[in-house]
Amino acid sequence: MHEVGFLILGAGPCGLGAARQLEHCGVGSWLLIDSAQGPGGLASSFVDDQGFTWDVGGHVQFSHYEYFDLAMDEFLGPDGWNDHQRESWVWMRDRFVPYPFQNNLHRLPPGERDRCFEGLVAASATRGPAATDFLAWIRSTFGEGIAEGFMEPYNVKVWAHPLNMLSTAWMGERVALPDVDRVRRGIETGRDDVSWGPNNTFRFPKRGGTGAIWTACAERLPQERLRFGDRVQAIDLGNRHVTLSSGAQIRYQHLISTMPLRELVRVSGQEHLAASAERGLLHSSSNIVGLGMRGQPPEALRTKCWLYFPEGNTPFYRATVFSNYAVSNVPRPGETWSLMCEVAESAYRSVDQRTLLDDVVRGVLSTGFVRDARDIVSTWSHRAAFGYPTPGLHRDETLAEIIPFFEGYGVFSRGRFGMWRYEVSNQDHSFMQGVEVVERLVNSRQEITAFDPDHANSRRHPWPFEKWES
Repeated sequence: MHEVGFLILGAGPCGLGAARQLEHCGVGSWLLIDSAQGPGGLASSFVDDQGFTWDVGGHVQFSHYEYFDLAMDEFLGPDGWNDHQRESWVWMRDRFVPYPFQNNLHRLPPGERDRCFEGLVAASATRGPAATDFLAWIRSTFGEGIAEGFMEPYNVKVWAHPLNMLSTAWMGERVALPDVDRVRRGIETGRDDVSWGPNNTFRFPKRGGTGAIWTACAERLPQERLRFGDRVQAIDLGNRHVTLSSGAQIRYQHLISTMPLRELVRVSGQEHLAASAERGLLHSSSNIVGLGMRGQPPEALRTKCWLYFPEGNTPFYRATVFSNYAVSNVPRPGETWSLMCEVAESAYRSVDQRTLLDDVVRGVLSTGFVRDARDIVSTWSHRAAFGYPTPGLHRDETLAEIIPFFEGYGVFSRGRFGMWRYEVSNQDHSFMQGVEVVERLVNSRQEITAFDPDHANSRRHPWPFEKWES
């Protein structure tokens, strides 16, 4: 039986961050395993038969961490990036409304604009008890017009769950809170308000899609410590060893797992935690449909980054003009362009895989952004069974039970689905969770991102972390 000090499960941003930090700390006894044939996880990229590059969703690079930014420059070089000013829009009522929607009501038809603003004013003047679920929070915060016109239909499409099943603990920098005076000024002046949010500027690899980042990261690690194409079959917590689909067994001192936490419960045979995991760890699947077109994007999309779709005539909740991120994302720049659509799926929102492509094409045609289906020269689709870690009402109490249980056996579950905290599940967060758990285990440092999301998202963090220096 092979023995290592650290066994890492998963070669996405979290697992690679952990492996890289072990190397930086001079720890030589580690092994990383992933069932896929290469690194990246949900941050992988693919090239279809026609030469179009696709990501597994609308990933962009923005960061709260000096360490992460330095690593990104190391992986692709400071000249390996395109810098973008975010242009994100809502498409509804056959018009574009700048994002955040609630800050740009002046773009709506006058009747709906007035209804939305009046509802916002009324909601702001009413101070009731704190909302206990996301649906109640939307209605009490934004009022009837914004809730019914955008917030509710859009979020149902994104989360694929009834909104009263979601908590409010995750929102932080994810949802723009309304400022009545700011919205009123926008209506009076007709000026767009587009600066909100941590990703109002972002960067993207010039070549290879998001996956190029994590391929470059993996290439800088000792290749003999990376094992792809082997799946975890069972974890023996008491004896601290893992059995793989190849039949190999590996004993570990510390296990850093980035597999979905529900899967960790299952493969480790912890049936007493199964009911809690089922109740508290909700998720949705992501269906990505890429459309490669001949010609150039229409003038209306020429500079746009991504669009949100709250209405029911499209199955997708977001579409990214992926060719605008990097010219190398298409095979013949200037002669082809691409649109990447995302469709959420869950037990509460089914997706018919047999008709998904046709449904997406019909939805795109209904917007008028593509006028003739014959202009579509390439299609690509991918389903990620675990796409979004849904912040359900019972998530935090479930994590408070399960995470310490596994840590008692030397198993540290981190990453987008390892920690199941949507609010710290972007690439920078996931990468740093891997880095920080290694710093905790090797150098007795405090973890920040996994356990204090509000602090993690409240500022830009130097390296070493400010909390470590105080």
